[in-house]
Amino acid sequence: MEPLDEKTINDQLKSNLKGWIHDGGKLKREFEFDDFREALAFIVRIGFEAEEQKHHPELMNVFNRVKISLATHDAGNSVTEKDIRLAKSIDQVFSRI
Repeated sequence: MEPLDEKTINDQLKSNLKGWIHDGGKLKREFEFDDFREALAFIVRIGFEAEEQKHHPELMNVFNRVKISLATHDAGNSVTEKDIRLAKSIDQVFSRI
């Protein structure tokens, strides 16, 4: 996987990845839920999706918030198409909650 250039990443953020930001060489987004149980259920759901795609996000959970960071380790911890694809899948999981 090749790292994406800044323009490509920004185009994706504007058109397909609302709520995501590009910060520190990673795609990042924070999700908020009613309680810990909902946040944990979301983590489990995206865990299955990530495993299916063989691409695993950095996850941080505190009570009802889940922070996700995406970068491709095999591409020097840069953003690649794998990250864009997983971010879109995470958004789809969130939209079904």
